[in-house]
Amino acid sequence: SESDCDDGQFQCRNQRCIPTLWRCDDDDDCSDNSDEEDCLKSTCDPAEFACQNGQCVSSRWLCDGEPECSDGSDEAESTCTVKQTCPPDKFDCRGSCVSLAWRCDGEKDCESGADEEGCTADTRSCASGEFQCRNLKCMSPAYVCDGDDDCGDGTDEEQCSPPSCGPLQFRCNTTECIPQPWTCDRDPDCFDGSDEWEGLCGDGAGRTLPPASPRLECKPGMFRCGSGECVKLAWKCDKHPDCMDRSDESDCPLLTCRPDEFQCGDGSCIHGIKQCNKAFDCLDRSDEAGCVNATKCAGPLKFLCRNGECIDGAKVCDDVKDCKDRSDEPKRECGLNECTMNNGGCSHVCVDRPIGYECQCPAGYKLLDKRTCGDIDECENPDACSQICINLKGGFKCVCHRGYETDPVSRTCKAEGKSPYLLFTNRHEIRRIDLVKRDYTQVVPTQKNAVAIDVDVAANRMFWCDRFHRKIYSAYIHEASDPTRHVTLIDSGLLSPEGLALDWVQHNLYWTDSGHGSIAVAASDGGRRRVLIDTELSEPRAIAVAPEQGFMFWSDWGTRPKIEKSGMNGVGRQVLVSERIERPNGITLDVVGKRLYWVDSKLRLISSVDFNGAQRRVVLSSSERLLHPYALAVFEDRVYWTDREKEAVYSANRLTGQDVTSLAERLKDPHDIVVFHELSQPQAADSCNLAGVGNGGCAFLCLRAPQISDHSPKYTCACPDGEELSPDARVCVPVQNVTVAPAFPGVPLNGTETSRSSLSTEVMTFQEKTAPSKSALNITVASAPTPIVLLSTATGHTSNLSHHSGNELFLLGHSVPVAVLSVGIPI
Repeated sequence: SESDCDDGQFQCRNQRCIPTLWRCDDDDDCSDNSDEEDCLKSTCDPAEFACQNGQCVSSRWLCDGEPECSDGSDEAESTCTVKQTCPPDKFDCRGSCVSLAWRCDGEKDCESGADEEGCTADTRSCASGEFQCRNLKCMSPAYVCDGDDDCGDGTDEEQCSPPSCGPLQFRCNTTECIPQPWTCDRDPDCFDGSDEWEGLCGDGAGRTLPPASPRLECKPGMFRCGSGECVKLAWKCDKHPDCMDRSDESDCPLLTCRPDEFQCGDGSCIHGIKQCNKAFDCLDRSDEAGCVNATKCAGPLKFLCRNGECIDGAKVCDDVKDCKDRSDEPKRECGLNECTMNNGGCSHVCVDRPIGYECQCPAGYKLLDKRTCGDIDECENPDACSQICINLKGGFKCVCHRGYETDPVSRTCKAEGKSPYLLFTNRHEIRRIDLVKRDYTQVVPTQKNAVAIDVDVAANRMFWCDRFHRKIYSAYIHEASDPTRHVTLIDSGLLSPEGLALDWVQHNLYWTDSGHGSIAVAASDGGRRRVLIDTELSEPRAIAVAPEQGFMFWSDWGTRPKIEKSGMNGVGRQVLVSERIERPNGITLDVVGKRLYWVDSKLRLISSVDFNGAQRRVVLSSSERLLHPYALAVFEDRVYWTDREKEAVYSANRLTGQDVTSLAERLKDPHDIVVFHELSQPQAADSCNLAGVGNGGCAFLCLRAPQISDHSPKYTCACPDGEELSPDARVCVPVQNVTVAPAFPGVPLNGTETSRSSLSTEVMTFQEKTAPSKSALNITVASAPTPIVLLSTATGHTSNLSHHSGNELFLLGHSVPVAVLSVGIPI
């Protein structure tokens, strides 16, 4: 007879319907084995293990503690009796191997806990020159007797005599010492601000105030805090302190909340959507009080009458009419077991009810049509696994990328190799925390106002910017404690540098400047500098790059808060996040999972999206744990962040937001934070130095291009502001017939007072396919081997030039600031 099953289903001999994909998969899904009859047996690949039932699974899953064969033969005792020998860099867990670096790290990685057995104080002793706390924590001697309990148990502040400052130092009223030149510079450095007190700096002490360093004026629509920073005027008196000194909430009249807001019991206002969202957003938790949890009249304990009444399920078919319409006592259905006939038509489990029946599915399956069970694709959830998720029939398996291994206990992916550590700026210094040993040391001392930081892991080098001095510095980490080894990379033209990101493959340095409202780039030695983007940027802050994909990402908390991305050459700009976002301070990239994480200090959220802005998720939402989050970093299964108001560094599980842990407290205005580990910066081929062509043949900058498709150019050449590529596509020459102002104040353009373009995108493009046809653009074609030249001479102030793959046209915007020259060279 004709099949009653739907398309994509197989009809069993017993008339059940199952997904066609389940036929001949060595699993009896029909319950009469008809789906496994007349099946051709296949042989397994050399890299696969042949299960006893003929199924093939990956050999690397053999004896890993999780059965992948449906008959469990890959984990059978007969299969796994051969004793595993661990290599020298592994620790023997008596049956499995884990990284030797995990031995005695305070976390059980062997199921038996063998890796933490016999760990005496000697195995956790501090390095030479370090101070060991009573709780075995190790730290720099610079933190001993500095007035702060850095150990957490007070050991570092015991038996301390009053500190004495050097001859070139000033002693604060709080007894700390700062360099003498930092006094009376209108920038408080002492914790209590005593280096700027009027008695010291004003006329009362017989001194005149020194000339103040140029102070940024707040832009229209902004409010200047008493502590110096600028915040949105709309944030003043909104019951949420945004200034570090809370001056935006002082002298405020009693106001009622906006119609779209909820007023907490303490008078503060939160977004209305946060009421009854099962998370405490008001400090007094009043937003979750009195919330009604609506329950559906469903499940075996409830029965929904036809008239809408809901009664106890036990009252159905008890010969008592409990529904007013008597629908709980139908004579024909009470006592009838529909599951005895063809399993009720259910593909798997049929459960008889007093009235009717219900089809159910085993774990890992879901109902597709009220009768047929289909596999649940758990991998649709981006947080289902630590890294790689492989969907299996009725379940899923988590595996790790190369360089990581699965922790036998937590089943998460942990990095192999050396211990990862954090570097974070703490206003006057840069500190380091080892994430395994918890060693706590000072890396860079005596900074005026260190804010942004990034690293070059392969070169053991660090970069940071000082917002007070308006400079960008660099040093090798092992030499960074010596100020004479610091190299000044950028010393002019900066107004308010706030974000820093290193392209560790092509060796270019990117930064944001909220004073100029721009994103700029230079070679990692500080040379060959230019502005990439300076339009529609209000308050750019954090920046991050993904060299493998060729994209850069940045946050802007200004007039229209958003997170954007573009190619690392400034091309193809697009908005990733513009809704439910207020003050996106820090961003960071999970280069393994290809996700972007950010903190919002106004909404007090840690959230994430993928690199295309999709699959948005909230990691942590808390008005108690996130008071003023500023920057964050991600590594393995943890997210780390700094909090300026709590003056601390925290971490939490990046998948669940749970297990919030304090790593450092009692800090002095922590800002940026990064993870230092070789796997945090995966190595790749330098596109600008392939085939022996240095700097891509570019006379100035060689910038990574966005990898939109397989035919996308690998890189583009760029000229300094006010210049364009000459016809030979390599040499930069002054822009003709266009007046350009200097891109950076104090930085001349070849000694001439030329004007700058908002985006002079002079690029030399190497791609595999030929350029667009002549009919598409105004093209001048030179004879071979001269490259194809694409020329536009439209003028104006802005550009939305977008350079895509070789199959697409070069989309030139309505107006381009200068002559734009693009060259396509087939390779």
